[in-house]
Amino acid sequence: MSEPKILLVGAPGAGKGTQSENVAEAFDVDHVTTGDALRANKDVETPYGTPREYMDAGELVPDEVVNEIVKEALTGIDGFVLDGYPRNLSQAEYLGEITSLDAVIYLDVSEEELLTRLTGRRVCADCGANFHLTYAPPEEDGVCDDCGGSLYQREDDTEDVAKERIRVYRENTEPVIQFYDDRGDLVRIDGERAPEAVWEDLRETIDRER
Repeated sequence: MSEPKILLVGAPGAGKGTQSENVAEAFDVDHVTTGDALRANKDVETPYGTPREYMDAGELVPDEVVNEIVKEALTGIDGFVLDGYPRNLSQAEYLGEITSLDAVIYLDVSEEELLTRLTGRRVCADCGANFHLTYAPPEEDGVCDDCGGSLYQREDDTEDVAKERIRVYRENTEPVIQFYDDRGDLVRIDGERAPEAVWEDLRETIDRER
C-alpha cells in the first residue's frame, strides 16, 4: 500500500502538531510544516526572492514564496502529513496543482475549548518545564513540580493573544475548510476528545481513505 498524502487542518490549539507527529510515525511519512519548510529553505531562490529576505526584514513571507518552498519540500517524497499549509484559498488552489491528497482531515474543536487549551499553559521560569492548568496542573498552584521554580504565563498564551490567533485563523483559513468541504474531500474529526481517542479515529480515517 502506498504511503498516504494527508492534509491536517484545524485552528491553533486543535492538536495538529501532536496528531501530525502520530501520523508521521505510524505511516512512516514526512511531517511537513510551513515554518520548518521556510527555515530549512531560507536561501532557496524563487522568482519572488528568498524567504530570508522577508524573514530578516520581519515581514510576512508572501504566498508566492511560501508556495514555492512547500513545493520544494514535497518534491521527491512519497508520503507526507502537511500541517499549517494551506492557510488561505489561494494556497489551497496552488496545492491542488502540485500534488494530490488522499485525505483532508479537519480537527473540529470549539472556540471555548481552544481558548482553554491556549491560555492554560504555564511555564517554569527556572527550568522551562511546561504545565497546563486544566490538563496537567502542578501539584502546588504556581510552583514547578520539578524544581520548585515559579510558573508564569507566556505573553503568547494570554487570552487576548489567543483570541486574535483564532480570529485570524477564522478569517483566513475557514474558506480553505469550506473549499475542501464543497468538493466532498473534507473529513471532520471531533478534536475535543482525549488525544488517544482522536488519534484512533484519525488512523482509521487514513487507512480508509488512502
